[in-house]
Amino acid sequence: MIIVYEFMEKGTLKSHLYDFDDDDDRKRLSWRQRLEVCVGAARGLHYLHTGSARAVIHRDVKSANIMLDESFMAKVADFGLSKTGPDLDQTHVSTAVKGSFGYLDPEYLTRQQLTEKSDVYSFGVVMLEVICGRAVIDPSLPREEVNLIEWAMKLVKRGKVEEILDHFLEGKVKSEEVKKYCELTEKCLGQNGSERPTMGNLLWNLEFLLQVQAKDEKAAMVDDDDLEASVVGSTVQFSVNGVGDIARVSMSKVFAQMVVREETR
Repeated sequence: MIIVYEFMEKGTLKSHLYDFDDDDDRKRLSWRQRLEVCVGAARGLHYLHTGSARAVIHRDVKSANIMLDESFMAKVADFGLSKTGPDLDQTHVSTAVKGSFGYLDPEYLTRQQLTEKSDVYSFGVVMLEVICGRAVIDPSLPREEVNLIEWAMKLVKRGKVEEILDHFLEGKVKSEEVKKYCELTEKCLGQNGSERPTMGNLLWNLEFLLQVQAKDEKAAMVDDDDLEASVVGSTVQFSVNGVGDIARVSMSKVFAQMVVREETR
């Protein structure tokens, strides 16, 4: 007996967040790529929760189980611990606790009551990994920073979201978007399942954040084009200011600027 998996060329999400050499920037994901991965994974989990008469609860959502293909499209993997959700007349499934340390829903951990919101909590932990670029548990850090959830959520509640941002993303994402993302993450990490959004609601909000980021990038490209146009315009103005100005510039320089101006057209 063998199990055949689809080959995912880019490996795991984990390997692009922190599980690599510090100087290897080639594997680091941009903010937009990280949002796209979150949207793709959330879409997969939403399908599990709503695609059949009874939900399928993954029960082991983590960055190591989110795979990326050659185009960085995310797919949720490893259904070895998956469990069929509760019947329509039930609110949860009573079952032994299984999953990965650091990602376990505290409500499921203490009451042994599994729901779709258990996946939402685990996905909230993944969202923290995505924005912080570090592992859930890192013993190499100072004691107060070892546990990602405790450290990050403490800073988020104090309004210091910029202090948890992955250094690679500094200056590359607007603070308003970081705050919105952190607010959404905080809701996913609610102690009680009733406090957390559904995976469908989470997906909608992530798609909205992705649209905002796409608009920001488009606006930045327009600004760059305007800047380039203003530079070209100043060159044209310099070239025709008057005979006195041209007389102070060698003919080779004047000709070079004329060529550049023609090429930009």
